[in-house]
Amino acid sequence: MTASTGSIPLAGVVVHDIARRRARTSGLVLGLASALAFSSSGPFVKPLLEAGWSLGAALLVRMGVAGLILAPALVMAVRRQPGLLRRHGRIILAFGLMPVLGCQLFFFSAMQRMPVAVALLIQYLAPVLLVAFVWIRTRRAPSALVLWGSLVAIAGLVLVVDISGAAFDLVGTLLALGAALCVCAYFVISERAGDDLPPLALASGGLLTGAAIVGVLCLSGLLPFRAPDVIVVLAGTEVAWFVPLLWVAGVATTLGYALGVMAVPRIGSRVASFVGLSEVLFALAFAWLFLGEVPGPVQFVGGALILVGVVLVRAEADSARKDAAPAVRRPVAPAP
Repeated sequence: MTASTGSIPLAGVVVHDIARRRARTSGLVLGLASALAFSSSGPFVKPLLEAGWSLGAALLVRMGVAGLILAPALVMAVRRQPGLLRRHGRIILAFGLMPVLGCQLFFFSAMQRMPVAVALLIQYLAPVLLVAFVWIRTRRAPSALVLWGSLVAIAGLVLVVDISGAAFDLVGTLLALGAALCVCAYFVISERAGDDLPPLALASGGLLTGAAIVGVLCLSGLLPFRAPDVIVVLAGTEVAWFVPLLWVAGVATTLGYALGVMAVPRIGSRVASFVGLSEVLFALAFAWLFLGEVPGPVQFVGGALILVGVVLVRAEADSARKDAAPAVRRPVAPAP
């Protein structure tokens, strides 16, 4: 009798541990898939902008189409919870202003003043900025694994983007740092998604908010709007303008934000931010495949270092969870 009752809490702990591991594994898979989706945006948008499309037009279509595709999730969430927008309106607005709109505007503005590689490197300092933010907020130094993982990942990022010979631009640097802060906001806000605020509803609301703001900026003339009927070249093949744009809006942006906001609550903002560095590696592969930009050996070494850094940070996260897990106490049989 005693042994059977004592096995119940033990079995419950085991089941909970298995569920938690599955959630972390699914979170990593979703995070990698999100990075893969996001990484295809640049190689597909670049030839469109070079052919005459303005950034405002591309962003408006990208955000608007993606937000509409995910809109059913937002409508269903509002129907189930009539007060959803009242309770979480500020979070959705913040998501649309920073992770959706701010990140893209800051990054593309920085890219016009400095080499793309330098702007990309500064933007992807976001994981290190998150570590520093937690350090300052909690006044607790990160573990050695996190510090080493951060250093190794950033070293790999430097090798991947190849910033040799780049000129310094103060305004461009500040804009790129603004993009990095917006990336941090993306992971921090996404971590708050859950049952009360469904991740897909957050993604849809943020994308529609960003599209609405871009529309206002284009109507006011602050953002140029040009959308000519052009032909672009992808992987050596001429295609109509709507082919890359539909891919970026319907696949890259929709899946990127949808899978990303689902992944962050499962693995945490810090681990998710380091997993997001894989977007740089996937972007190299897409540029190689569709634009003929062949990466060099040094970039492959940098990619390996990024992966090592992610593994170190993930190992620290697993270790912290094990230390925080409550010990299972076996029941002691009562004396006769």
